[in-house]
Amino acid sequence: MGRIALTGIDRAYGKAKVLHDIDLDIGDGEMVVLVGPSGCGKSTLLRLIAGLDQPTGGRIEIDGKDVTQVSAAQRGLAMVFQSYALYPHMSVRQNLAFGLENIRMPKAEIDQRIAEAARMLEIAPYLDRRPGQLSGGQKQRVAIGRAVVRNPTAFLLDEPLSNLDAELRISTRAEIAALHKRLATTMIYVTHDQVEAMTLADRIVVMRAGRIEQVGRPLDLYNAPANLFVAGFIGAPRMNLLPVKVRAAGKDQATVDGPGGLAATVAVDGSSLKAGDPVTLGIRPHDIELSEAGKGSLEAQVMLAEALGPETVLHATVAGGERIVAVLKRQGVETQGRPIHLRLPTERMHLFDAAGLRVPSRQAAR
Repeated sequence: MGRIALTGIDRAYGKAKVLHDIDLDIGDGEMVVLVGPSGCGKSTLLRLIAGLDQPTGGRIEIDGKDVTQVSAAQRGLAMVFQSYALYPHMSVRQNLAFGLENIRMPKAEIDQRIAEAARMLEIAPYLDRRPGQLSGGQKQRVAIGRAVVRNPTAFLLDEPLSNLDAELRISTRAEIAALHKRLATTMIYVTHDQVEAMTLADRIVVMRAGRIEQVGRPLDLYNAPANLFVAGFIGAPRMNLLPVKVRAAGKDQATVDGPGGLAATVAVDGSSLKAGDPVTLGIRPHDIELSEAGKGSLEAQVMLAEALGPETVLHATVAGGERIVAVLKRQGVETQGRPIHLRLPTERMHLFDAAGLRVPSRQAAR
């Protein structure tokens, strides 16, 4: 079992409160990713779950047992740190065995667990080497292996890929996903990289300034962000957010006007809006298309065209200086320094009210 429940978790350092009333229920075998900008409190929350720090208020339960005041060693969890935290004077085998020897596990069982972890993580050839003789990716696999041999109730991973180069991050990320599938053990993973969050998570927890902004499956957050912060944080490139005004609103839709002659009728719960309301229109770069002049198109001036092989990323500005990014699934788009016309499909638009909250959509789910 590996169910973890957080209720009303607060953490303050003196007068500075860094976590505010966190409620979160993590199911057995689930991969939950805590994501958010630096300083949002995600690593602090992970340390509280691990028992390396104590909450100022609230309750932490593991499999229904209150462990709020229980020491880290007694929680049955294993943590993988950003810095690997390997003993440099020990071999890989000794690093893997160290924690098990401390609890006086029989040598035969230690050897069996090390052999299984080494096979699973493909580090058997390195068992007699020291950390200084390993690459960054190999060190990270050893750090994960040290957690695996403990057979924990849950794995806690604090930005484990941040010290790796881009190519190695991708391959190691795939290894972690495969490991989670094989072990079917609860994992809580902290990152500031929303691409890691989208590709690894069963559910994502988006945090900002010590609070949870939204919890959900990756595509739910991508397709229906709860507010402007989540809309701008989840997705790469980030969602385009344009200031518009409501021209007319009905029960099932709202018509808005914006920069560059933008005019659109969006299927939303228009009853929550009224004419003249300032709102924000959001649309993903991948949903924008090149268009002919007229027909509701938006005129823009291309400032930069990035050729990325199968697609072209256009950075443009519209009247009033608002910036917009479009990702076109084609090559050879020669538009830099010239005006273009873009089509923004209304069925892919999102509206956010003056408070930054998403106006409920009446579009069918994708």
